[in-house]
Parts: sequence; C-alpha cells; structure tokens
Amino acid sequence: MKFYPQQYKLPDVSMQPFIDDEEIWDFINQAKAEPETVKAIIAKSLNKNRLSLQETAILLNATDPEMIEWIKAGARSLKEKVYGKRIVLFAPLYVGNYCSNNCRYCGFKASNTTAVRKTLTREELIENVKALEEHGQKRLILVFGEHRTYSAAFIADTVRDVYQVKKDHGEIRRVNINAAPFDIDGFKTVKEAGIGTYQIFQETYHHPTYAVCHPSGKKADYDYRLTALDRAMEAGIDDVGIGALFGLYDWRFEVLALLRHVNHLEACYNVGPHTISFPRIQDALEYDLDDTYQVKDEEFTRLVAILRLAVPYTGLILTAREPERIRKEVLAFGCSQIDAGTKLEIGAYAENPDVDQNLSKEQFKINDDRTLNAVIDELIESDYIPSFCTACYRKGRTGQHFMEFSVPGFIKKFCTPNALLTLAEYILDYASEETAAKGWALIGRTIDEMEDDGYKDKVRERVERIKKGERDLYF
Repeated sequence: MKFYPQQYKLPDVSMQPFIDDEEIWDFINQAKAEPETVKAIIAKSLNKNRLSLQETAILLNATDPEMIEWIKAGARSLKEKVYGKRIVLFAPLYVGNYCSNNCRYCGFKASNTTAVRKTLTREELIENVKALEEHGQKRLILVFGEHRTYSAAFIADTVRDVYQVKKDHGEIRRVNINAAPFDIDGFKTVKEAGIGTYQIFQETYHHPTYAVCHPSGKKADYDYRLTALDRAMEAGIDDVGIGALFGLYDWRFEVLALLRHVNHLEACYNVGPHTISFPRIQDALEYDLDDTYQVKDEEFTRLVAILRLAVPYTGLILTAREPERIRKEVLAFGCSQIDAGTKLEIGAYAENPDVDQNLSKEQFKINDDRTLNAVIDELIESDYIPSFCTACYRKGRTGQHFMEFSVPGFIKKFCTPNALLTLAEYILDYASEETAAKGWALIGRTIDEMEDDGYKDKVRERVERIKKGERDLYF
C-alpha cells in the first residue's frame, strides 16, 4: 500500500486500510530527540499547528526528564489557549452486555459464562435516565456490546427514548454512542435519531497484537473495524471519536497510529475526529493477557501531554478507569472531557434491587467512583469550570463547521460562557450548599475576567434569567 503525507487530499482512499505497522515503527526508530528540536516542535504546537508523525515521534523519544517537563508545560499552556478552564462532564450508560466477540481483555466476551447478560428494557432505561437527570447529568454516552440484538434500529430507538425522558429540570441534551461498527445504511439509521459523537475504538492498531486479542467474532476483522468511521462519515455522521486501549501493545506505537488515523480522516473528509480516548487496561472477569505492555503512570501522563500537543483542536477524553490522583494531574495538560458519577453495572443508576450490582455486570473495574457533585466540587476548587454544554450540536457547529470555529480559537469565546450557564443551572438544581457557594464565586470571578465588557453583560443577563427559572440558554 502506498502512503501519502498528512497534507494529502485524495478522497479515493476513503474506506481503505491505512495503517502500515512498519511505517509507524520507522518513524519511531528514526526519530532523535535533540533539545533544540524538541523546543521547536513544542513552539509549533503552541502556535496551534498540528504536529506531523515525524515530529510526534521525536516527542515520544524524548526521555530526558527536562524534556518531558517541557512537553508537559507546553501541553498545559496549549490547553489553556484552546480550551480555557472548562471541563466537559458526561456519564456512560451501559444499555446491554450481550456480545458475540471474544476480546481477551473484556468481561463481556462471549466465552465468559459467569457474566450475567442483561439488556435494559425500555422501562429500566427510562428509570436509569431519570436517576442520572436527578443528579444533574446532561450528557450521556450509551454503550452497547457487539451483538445482533443491538442493531442500528435498536440503538436509534434507544436514543429517541433517552431524549424524551424529562425529570423536573432534568433532561439529556446530548447522547453519544459507543457501539459496534455498521455499514453505511446502519450509520444513517443511527444518525437520524439525533446522536452526538459515534465512538469506535480500534483498541490496538498493531496488526499481530490485534489478531491475538480478538480471536473470534466480527471484531476479529481488523480492516472492517479500522474503516468503520469512514462509513460513518459517508453516512453523514461528521462527529466521531477514536481511541486505543493502552496496555495491549507499545504505547508509543499506539499514539502514532492514532495520529495516522487523524491524518486519514482529515485527508478524506476535511475533518478529523472530535475526540480521542486513551483508556488504560483494567482488570475484568476472565482477563487473559500478560502485562508486557502495561503503561506506567509516568508513561501515561507523558502520552496524554504528547497527544495534546500533536492534535491541538481534538478533544481528549479521560475516563474513570484512572484513579483520582492521575485524573487530577493530567487534567492540567491534556484533557477536555471526563466522566463523573460513573457506574458500569447494567441498571445501576436506578439502584434497582432486582439488578445484581457486581463485577459480573461490569466490563472492567473503575478507579474513580466519586459522585458527580464531588467531582464538580473538586473541579471548582482547582479553578476549572465544570460544563454540560451542548450548544455546538444544537447550533450546527460540528464536523467542518466546528473546525471553522475552533481552529482560529473562536470556540473558546462560546465555550466559557456556555460552561458558566450550565454550571449556574447545576448549582440551582442539584449542587450541595457548599458546592453552590464555591460555584457562584467561580462564575462571578470568571465573568469579571472577561475582556469584552459587552459580552460580560450578556453572560450576566443570562445567568440572572437562569436564576429566575429559565433553562437551556446558550450562545
């Protein structure tokens, strides 16, 4: 297969495999991390220019402690420039754990006879969504196993049901999807339900490792999964998320392969992925892999910082797989979205006594099980702005339109005010008294720091309208 520079513009390569293992290793093996080169690459990123594969490989090979600190400092600065202080919050809702695959790292694997299989009924789904709304959640990602039960039509119906659930001031304003790949017609069916992002993780981009980890089931087809988001784009879903499960293979290879995936989508569809996820492998029932490629904490924090520099405008998602201390550290130099108040057992949000809440219903273990309010409280203490904003999706700022706003940096102008408005809603409807006091102080302080006096007045005016009972105001 012939590969092209990241600037190539060849639509005819869409839906074709694009990962060459040898090419990726060549970039890594040939990259030399000289101090002045590393500084120049960081400076390029700080000018909001995406890095090439070669430049990213140099950062991957920068093992000197001083260079690593340069990388992290650069990532902190870049995140502030592009995203400001806001952190987007969401919750995962597992709808069903039937699966026809046999992924060796997953508790949902078909061969796991100890797993309790469950698909939420429509009534159970509604009760769980209500429970999430009662805590203040506004953004969900629905998670499904890969099974014939979870057809495109089933997923679309589930999304419509979620959007219809209203509890007091509560409502879900955006539903993302993490599910199996479909053909183009299937993706069109899901799109019609009004989804936000469609996530599909390659898990590992390394061909031999992929074959070992996915011995059977439809997921065993590497190329079909690799090109899944091409089909989603062809179907009109212009908001997609990619990811790798770190710990299956060398983390440097996976970082560079993720960037290759970004290149491919940008070249074929003029827009890259909206988000990148980088979960680390966690224990699960019948976990069946050694720890050869286990990613250490210091490696994990480095790779997040490198990803931030490599793709300045792509959202980075940090999940509750990571413990509180790691989440707190990497928030400073990479991530723009986190989950909070997370429960992975099927049906656990509604605390249904008829639903067993134990590892037999979990896909993997989580390490941060704090409540949504506890996470929000800590974010505010750390001077972050918790955000439930969904304005871009309702304003049509997705895909290429999102890039038109975000690449010049204009998106920050929308994100901070909208984050403040959603925080005001949360404070009034759900926050503890202590969190509310901190939250109002943060809102006031942030508005005072805005440079545009006219814009300050508009934000203040909308906060006052929210205090009087209005909801869902945004720019």
